[in-house]
Amino acid sequence: MPILDLYEHGDHRKNLAHFATLASLAAIDGEINSEERAILEKFAFKLDITEDEIKEVMKKENKYPIETPHSGEKRYQRLFDFFQIIFSDHDIDDQERRMVEKYAIGLGFSPKKASHIIDKSIAIFKGKIAFEDYHEIVKRQD
Repeated sequence: MPILDLYEHGDHRKNLAHFATLASLAAIDGEINSEERAILEKFAFKLDITEDEIKEVMKKENKYPIETPHSGEKRYQRLFDFFQIIFSDHDIDDQERRMVEKYAIGLGFSPKKASHIIDKSIAIFKGKIAFEDYHEIVKRQD
């Protein structure tokens, strides 16, 4: 039974799905190297993934497909959820950024669009949003 089937609903299932996607992305070029493993362990901690769940996801026979939502809003929602997790420690490092870029591309964004979205998202989550962006967000609420 796939590990994702153990969780019907809820945040943990969503976090486990995020982790499984990241593990699939890390393994896309073959073996997961030590740098990729370290970043996956960091994400596992942030996502509250247990050691047993990590082992299950990392098994070679478990290939989790990257679920690409058809709706643009759902793609943005997944990235938003993911950024909330990443910024649980109030920071994003270079390795995490590279993984997020892979994740965004896996969700269906072009590399250029993914980079742009990630730059804006980092600025927003770091509280360094430009006035124009702030104004556009607030203006939509009118």
